[in-house]
Amino acid sequence: MKLFKYGIILERLKEEDIELVRQWRNSDPVRLNMEYRDIISPEQQLGWFRSIDNLQNNYLMIHYKGEKIGLLNDKNIDWNARTSESGLFLGKPEYYASFIPYLVSVAGIETTFYYLNWTRQFAHILKSNQNAIKYNLQLGYHLSEGQDAFENQQYEMTRESFERSAGKIRKAVRLLADPDLKMKLLLEPADYESGLAQKFEGLFSTHLDGLELRSTSEGSWYIEH
Repeated sequence: MKLFKYGIILERLKEEDIELVRQWRNSDPVRLNMEYRDIISPEQQLGWFRSIDNLQNNYLMIHYKGEKIGLLNDKNIDWNARTSESGLFLGKPEYYASFIPYLVSVAGIETTFYYLNWTRQFAHILKSNQNAIKYNLQLGYHLSEGQDAFENQQYEMTRESFERSAGKIRKAVRLLADPDLKMKLLLEPADYESGLAQKFEGLFSTHLDGLELRSTSEGSWYIEH
């Protein structure tokens, strides 16, 4: 699976990329902002990948200008309730202070709420990570009830809170990404074998008009909107 939007490509994580993700995850700028801070071994990374390579998790490699730069995820997916927990980290420090994280987040959030018709999205953020808290508040997350006693606190977002809070960010994203504003989703044969493609197609078709579906010579399908 590959999602193309705002000049960003989000590709479902493959085993061949997990060593790169492990190196990013073990780096201090990433590791020290996580609840689990131990150094992860190659064996642990493989075990983790096998535990998340299923329909309840969608971990996505972030590509920007032909380079792999980080990881975006939706985990603990409930396809019936249409909820999940999101997370993002960049493995390239040069992009930390750039607008790239907003391109990635808005592309993912808009797909979640407008194409998959999600009802709510959650995130966990360390109380000490003030930069991440500020960033997520700008996008429309708010602290869930009963979180005061926890260091790793749960935040939540709805489509309404996203639209209420992120208007200026979304406008800036569109200006920066213009003319690459269309959403394009590539569903590959492996996605049909796993059942992921059918999940996406079912949710897309229930509430969207104007979808274009076309095949490729490799047996994949593009959905464009």
